[in-house]
Amino acid sequence: MGRALPLLGLTSKAPARYIWRMSDVIAPFALSAAAAARVAEILADDPAAKALRVEVLAGGCSGLQYKFDLTDTKAQDDIVLERGGAIVFVDPVSLDFLSGAELDFNDSLMGAHFLVKNPNATSSCGCGTSFSVD
Repeated sequence: MGRALPLLGLTSKAPARYIWRMSDVIAPFALSAAAAARVAEILADDPAAKALRVEVLAGGCSGLQYKFDLTDTKAQDDIVLERGGAIVFVDPVSLDFLSGAELDFNDSLMGAHFLVKNPNATSSCGCGTSFSVD
């Protein structure tokens, strides 16, 4: 007899130890409160933009680099992150490099900028936009 999963409206024949809710799964890429607030502010100031796109591309002094762009287009396979009015699109290939990472926003005397706190990066350059993985 299948186990009822009332929260999901599903049943399963799998042992209970293999059943979990999506809310039990840790998000692969997160937005800090500061990043969400800044993205929401930027999107409010630019009505043509629907989201901030975060990408990981080949290049930079360490081999891979982050790219941040405002976009009005969502690709069919984009992952959508939402928090506090902020919307961020990430493509699946970039998400592989961003698994477990957090997009943050730093506003200090040295300047204001987005930064990615990425546990997968084994090294990075001084500017913080380029990194490498093993």
